[in-house]
Parts: sequence; structure tokens; C-alpha cells
Amino acid sequence: MKKIILSLLTLVVSLSLFAQGQVSTRKHRLLDFPDKMTMVVLSENEVLSAALRQEVINVWTATTFEFCTLEQFEKLKTSDKYYFLVPVESRFKGEKEPGITLLTLVKGGPEAAKGIGEMHEVVSLPIGAAMGTSERDLLYLGALIQAFQDFTQEAMKSEAVAYKMSTWFNDGFRKTAEGKEIYIAQEDLSSACSPKDLEKLKGNPRLHLVEADEADEVYRNGTPGALVGYVIAPFLPGPGSLCYKLFFEADTHRLCYLERHKITDKKSEGFLPSELKSLGK
Repeated sequence: MKKIILSLLTLVVSLSLFAQGQVSTRKHRLLDFPDKMTMVVLSENEVLSAALRQEVINVWTATTFEFCTLEQFEKLKTSDKYYFLVPVESRFKGEKEPGITLLTLVKGGPEAAKGIGEMHEVVSLPIGAAMGTSERDLLYLGALIQAFQDFTQEAMKSEAVAYKMSTWFNDGFRKTAEGKEIYIAQEDLSSACSPKDLEKLKGNPRLHLVEADEADEVYRNGTPGALVGYVIAPFLPGPGSLCYKLFFEADTHRLCYLERHKITDKKSEGFLPSELKSLGK
């Protein structure tokens, strides 16, 4: 995977993608979301900031929004007038260094004085490696921004959705995949996929293991009836790091699958055999 090394935000926090608050309060705390301004925090990196700015302009319709710097975020974060969409470098348990850059939607308020980790986290999604974001990462950025809106608007209606983000994204995925062509870049397969596993996958007529450019082109063209897989992993993955596996509907650019696993010596970053064996049948 070709990388464009970016100087990302120096803000490093330990955020869990699946961290959730109390069921009884999450829906209630989101009810004011449509009435608040969303401040989109831009880093000093021109490439990432330009991509984030453009995709928010193209996609974001859930609230009014403005852009701000990290310095402005530090001044505004304690105000309950705002929600913030912030890119952060995350370090999970078992990782020695930050591995993934997450884009996180948090609610402003007095608790932010103690740090971003104390803010109410609505949803966090991976957008690239902490040490650098690739051209492929930027291609899928708009779909992930749309996913923030999709999830948050549904979480406002349902405590069950608000409490179980990954379940909501993945619910009905098998049904979504039925009858569709599945495209996955070969570089996005885990080393856990043995030659025997790959041979078995060849028997699935709708599952296409292709070069990255071909998979990206299916997504870019909005090909009807197609799903495109994508993996986001640390730039230098190692045991203890996490990687994320995603599927997008090519024609709608909607996120419809989101899972992660911990990288080990025997299970590298990428889609695992267990995730692929029933696809394309």
C-alpha cells in the first residue's frame, strides 16, 4: 500500500471504537445534535485537512458546521453549544505506539476541561494509519463521514443503536451481500488466509480477489450491485496492534460492515478466512 506520510495531529488519546456509555443516557444526550453547530477540527497537514474539508462540504447535511484549528478546539471544547468532529491518534491496550487515526464525534461540555477522553463520545471511525494516510484512505473518507451521520441520526431514535454501534453497522450484512459482487484487494487479505483457503475462495463466483486499483475503481465508479472491502491498519503493524475491516456499497458509498481484530504473529492485518468463506455464494 503506497503511503503519503502525513504530519497528523499530535493529540494522542486512548479511545475505544466500541466504548459506550450508559444505555439510559446515550439517546437522551444526543437529542440536541441537530440544533448544535458541528465544528470540524483540521490538523496542520494540508493534504489531510483539504480532504476532510472537501468531504464534509460534499457530504455533511445533519447539522450546520464550521471548520476550526486544533487551537480553537481547545478553547471551544468546554462549550455545550458545539459537537466536534476531531481526528485523533489512538493507542489501544497492547499497543506501544498509536496505530490508527480515528475520526471521532464528541459533544462539547464542561467535562472537556479534563481532556478529550472525558468528553461524551458519540461515535469513532478509523480513517487511516497514525503514521501516515494513504491515497486509498482518502478515497473512502467521504463514505466514513456519511457513516457518522447515518449512525448518529439512528442513535437519536434508539437506545439499542446508540449502545451498540458495530452491531448496527453489521446487522443484516449477510443479507446486504446476497446476490452482490464482492471485490477485495489481495493486499487486504490477512496472512491467515492460507493457500488452501484461497483455493476454496476461487469457487465463489461472486467473490473477486483483485488488485487494489481495480477494487478502488469499482467503488469510485459507483458500480451497482457491488460491495468493496477495505482494510485500515497501522503503518507498521505488529503484535498487539488493531486493524479494521470495512465493506462499502459501491453505488451508495454507504458503510455496511465494520469489524476489527488484534494482530498476532499468526494473524496479520486484513480480512480473515472466517470473514470471507460465506461471501459471494
